Amino acid sequence: MEENKTNGRDEIYSTKVKAGKRTYFFDVKATRSNDYYLTITESKKRFKEDGFTYEKHKIFLYKEDFNKFVEALNNTVNHVKHELMPNVDFTQFDHVHEREEAEAETTTAKTPGLDTELKWD
Repeated sequence: MEENKTNGRDEIYSTKVKAGKRTYFFDVKATRSNDYYLTITESKKRFKEDGFTYEKHKIFLYKEDFNKFVEALNNTVNHVKHELMPNVDFTQFDHVHEREEAEAETTTAKTPGLDTELKWD
């Protein structure tokens, strides 16, 4: 019998972003005490002699850090876009993202109060 890998943590919301050879998963999970946290997983397909495997890296983000995380991410992306690469038209990547998003829509449910919006200029 397969062991329960969720350890009592129910998945509330899930979406994925395909990005070339990587896929990012954004999952909201609930603890046994009905608290919420976010996991961000990067998954890369690796080919081996006997087939392939997935290499995964995971970040756990807790509610008390949501605002600090979003602010730091926004500041970092905006620094790259406006200071390091001001001549790049980042909208050129939007059509690729929209097509991938339509192909890979995996949203399961939405939890009220957890709709932090990232805003990149």
